[in-house]
Amino acid sequence: MTAPDFPGPVLVMGAGSIGCYLGGALAAAGASVTFVGRPRVLDVLAAHGLLLTDLDGARREVAASALRLATAVPPRQRPSLVLLCVKSGATADAAAELGASLPAGTLVVSMQNGVANAATAAAAAPGLRVLPGMVPYNVAELGPGRFHRGTAGVLAAQDDPALRPWAEAFSRAGLPLELHADMRPVQWGKLLLNLNNPVNALSGLPLRDELLDAGYRRCLAALIAEALDVLQRAGIEPVLAAIKPRLLPPLLRLPTPLFRLAAARMLKIDPQARSSMADDLAQRRPTEIDALCGAVVDLAREHGLRAPRNERIAALVRAAAKGAPAGRLTSAELRAALDV
Repeated sequence: MTAPDFPGPVLVMGAGSIGCYLGGALAAAGASVTFVGRPRVLDVLAAHGLLLTDLDGARREVAASALRLATAVPPRQRPSLVLLCVKSGATADAAAELGASLPAGTLVVSMQNGVANAATAAAAAPGLRVLPGMVPYNVAELGPGRFHRGTAGVLAAQDDPALRPWAEAFSRAGLPLELHADMRPVQWGKLLLNLNNPVNALSGLPLRDELLDAGYRRCLAALIAEALDVLQRAGIEPVLAAIKPRLLPPLLRLPTPLFRLAAARMLKIDPQARSSMADDLAQRRPTEIDALCGAVVDLAREHGLRAPRNERIAALVRAAAKGAPAGRLTSAELRAALDV
């Protein structure tokens, strides 16, 4: 049964790193959570349970016997909240399954990368109440059933009367959640930071080591600067919690000793943390490059522009996903490829 502190049962659609971390934290706090995922993931959870850790030293466990696991939305499921956590490429199919299985009006929050997944889900399941959300931090799978939050941040979602009771419940579960009247600037702000995902994936390095390499930082600065120019033309003002977006490129271009001092908060990353795209490349899974750099490229085209550096790094990631020999690039090689 769900603890009284929670408005009702939760369904996690997509038991990957983010889904397991968010759903696991809610389950550890007493919520009734059902995880829908692939058999290879669910078999691991059924054998090992969930162990959640973070860079602040917190540790939460959910025994395997206490987990509710399913490979599809269970019949007669009536969740009060669905957390949509599948990869971007699976959004339409996952939403269609939810729409065919759940009552009209069921609350769904897209906790996915990119800026278009909530709209994609709403189009695929028009009977559901789909809201955009945002996960600001990195979660890595460090072992069977062990998920580790390696960076800081606060969850965000579209403000909605149906979601407001959940904001308090999430906070009690150690998942602070801020509600915003307009999520688009927040999503684009997160996407700017996520432009580091392909840089990190192609570097083959942990996030902190990659960010301490001046060459990789210059590549990231160029990608962000290009995206900011596109956003300006589109009339979109991205929002970040800790820094004005226009200050990101000059910050990233600082010499490393100065960057260490100026970006101490950004560098508060566990040594083992990597981007989800790096994990996808390592395991030959589809990446979310089209939802990240691809979104910049698409927005540029809508406004008669090009985003050639985002185009180029997207092509490099696609090639690496197919097993291209040059899948891992030094910072000098990546700078040359992006003409930075």
